[in-house]
Amino acid sequence: MASPIAANRGGILRNRGIRATRLLRHSLTHLLLGAGAILVLFPLYWMISTSVKSMTHYYDWPPQWIPNPVTLDSYFSLMSYYPWMLFLRNTLLITAVSTIGTVISCAVVAYGFTYFRAPGRDFLFLLLLSTMMLPGVVTLVPHFILFRILKWINTYYPLTVPSFFGSAFYIFLLRQFFRTLPPELNDAATIDGCSEFSTLWRIVLPLCGPALAAIAIFQFQGHWNEFMGPLIYLNSFKKYTLALGLYSLRGEPQGSLPTELMAGGTLMTLPIILAFSLFQRYFIQGVALTGIKG
Repeated sequence: MASPIAANRGGILRNRGIRATRLLRHSLTHLLLGAGAILVLFPLYWMISTSVKSMTHYYDWPPQWIPNPVTLDSYFSLMSYYPWMLFLRNTLLITAVSTIGTVISCAVVAYGFTYFRAPGRDFLFLLLLSTMMLPGVVTLVPHFILFRILKWINTYYPLTVPSFFGSAFYIFLLRQFFRTLPPELNDAATIDGCSEFSTLWRIVLPLCGPALAAIAIFQFQGHWNEFMGPLIYLNSFKKYTLALGLYSLRGEPQGSLPTELMAGGTLMTLPIILAFSLFQRYFIQGVALTGIKG
């Protein structure tokens, strides 16, 4: 029979082995995550570092990983030869209107699918979800013909008005979030005499901040980086967005320098990084909490 001292020593050794295994597992996990983060962030670092290099060091081999000297000539040249602030204003206008329209329309439709009881409601919801399987390329030509008939070509209407008719994915996301809310809140508001709009505006939406923030970030990023829509519908140079302005740099002598292209890409990317950094907590909450209740 083993003595208590030997048994205690064996337990200590087992605990040390468990702790060592757990530490090794955590170390390997963090190592893999760190390597993945480096791979993902390296193109961003290379773009920013190239934008602050001089052209004399751009073609250096081996490449200069840390710019020396650091110069902002590419940014000054970009601002001097191109109406970059005009492109920024156009992009902000389209993105802001589209984001507001998407959030409002999707919230209203998702509220109806969640709280209204009507024949065929579930069938309509399935029909709405089935539209997500339809590639955007299929509807590209019909949309263009429709907007041409409406004489909306070379205007911002094709890029903003469709946002006020909702998006299937965002409606699904909000509906799943609405279903996590206690139904007694809606019943209590009805008893107190609130209309459906008042219930949505005063009770439901204030409780859905994370989901609304997630949708706003998704929509902001999508319209900020959109290239195909402005390329198809915008013909005037003064109405170009940042994506089209950056693309037009490739065909101009004063904008053909690689450092200026990287400077334009950096200026276009920074607002997305800033927006995600500011609303990261709400974004993660909105994605994590959605779908808890089936």
